[in-house]
Amino acid sequence: MSDKSKINTIAAALQDVPEVQALFLSGSHGNGLADAYSDLDFVLVCENGATDAIAAAWREAVSQTGTIVLWWDRTNIPVLINAITEDWMRIDLIILKPEQLASHYQNTLKVVFDPERLYDQLTPQAPSRVRDPDKFLRQVEDFIRILGLLPLAEGRKEYINGVLGVYHLRQLLVDLLVEETNAPHRGGILHLNRLLTDAQQELLISLPPPLPIREGMIAAHLAYAGAFLPRARRQAAELGVVWPDRFEEATWKRLKQTLSLERPYDPQVAV
Repeated sequence: MSDKSKINTIAAALQDVPEVQALFLSGSHGNGLADAYSDLDFVLVCENGATDAIAAAWREAVSQTGTIVLWWDRTNIPVLINAITEDWMRIDLIILKPEQLASHYQNTLKVVFDPERLYDQLTPQAPSRVRDPDKFLRQVEDFIRILGLLPLAEGRKEYINGVLGVYHLRQLLVDLLVEETNAPHRGGILHLNRLLTDAQQELLISLPPPLPIREGMIAAHLAYAGAFLPRARRQAAELGVVWPDRFEEATWKRLKQTLSLERPYDPQVAV
């Protein structure tokens, strides 16, 4: 069954359900960036929100597109239901009351059915993203904090934990690179290629793998520090964020005393 057929099947199953007022596509299908690998993200508007009756009606609708093999019913977010069918189609749903729909925008949704024309009441365009300086500073501090744990991992010979530390540093670097491109449609976690430039991807590929041995663990931490910190300093200057100099200085002092490591970049040149 094609995506279009699944959408039509779900719509037909819900249109006559009491309390259901509208159904929209969101995510990549909502903003026009869907590909052959995209999941189906829906927003369902109901008079009383995410009731048990609506959840049951949704499960029945999804089951008509294929056998359900995974069902998470309002577990982490009270209005979110996640489903996967036997052909591995991922189908996610947000259930909202009519007044809650106002937090969405026309350019992020596609109408499936909307007899009360709720879509027409929405703001046409989502505002441009504004970065949170406090969140950015917390990410920088977290990077330095993880880097500063390297002597502990080395001293205890916790090389597996050292690998986990590298993964954290890598994710912080990826987040930083995505912010550099300022892509308008971030999408889900599996949309990284379109968010990074070729040069950024080459940088990530060039970094050493996190090996669970002393030399590999240290080399990877140092390489990620050399990639992340100069970029982060430049972004801090652009955002007007005061760089945590004392924290970074104390961290490099500790790394030099314990592991004879030098800072892999010149902070005067970085900005």
